Amino acid sequence: MREVTLRIRHNGEPESEISGRYPDVTIRSVSSMTGRGAERKRIIELSGDAESIPEFLAEFREADAVTEAEPLSPLGKSRVYVALIVDSYSWDSISQRLSDRGIHYRMGTTINDGWERWTVYIEPDDDLSALIQSLEDAGNDVELVRNVALSEVDRPPQLEVTRFLDDLSPRQREVLSTAIGMGYYDHGGDVGVEAVAEELDLASTTVWEHLSRAESKVMAGLADHIGA
Repeated sequence: MREVTLRIRHNGEPESEISGRYPDVTIRSVSSMTGRGAERKRIIELSGDAESIPEFLAEFREADAVTEAEPLSPLGKSRVYVALIVDSYSWDSISQRLSDRGIHYRMGTTINDGWERWTVYIEPDDDLSALIQSLEDAGNDVELVRNVALSEVDRPPQLEVTRFLDDLSPRQREVLSTAIGMGYYDHGGDVGVEAVAEELDLASTTVWEHLSRAESKVMAGLADHIGA
């Protein structure tokens, strides 16, 4: 199996077009897409310039394919979590195109300055050129950034290491990600549960409970991976 990183300019789609107008804002998928029929839900993280994020979000809401884009954490911060609902019939999804071809991809895709960054995993009999051509035929610009055998990667494959993170609920993932980003787990740091709770506008007891459950799942997953 090979690990391949692609940069994709998703021409004509709001996540790429609007991102190109706000290069100081980065979009990151925090959860997978859920839902049935036309309505699909996802949690995304907007990070970067605190003053640009509300402007980006206001413009993003106006996109035809976007049904709702409501903040889950306070605006005015350099990191904001957003509950996104899209009309899947109008939303051209790169993840769906990859899934349709049976291609595994890494969660946590980022979009910055109009470019989406995807890491995919292809089998020896998968045709990478055909995959790139199919994305380009859909009107996208595609750049190959990296193409290496997993045996040459000097870390455990991301696909295996983070598989257990799928067990986290969206809220647990949001709270854990915020705590990590704020330095809650830094050795000798002074960020406590109260600071994380204030950042998320949640009660301290609620944050502690989400962190406790998330930590338990993460530790159990790591234990399975390292054979503990």
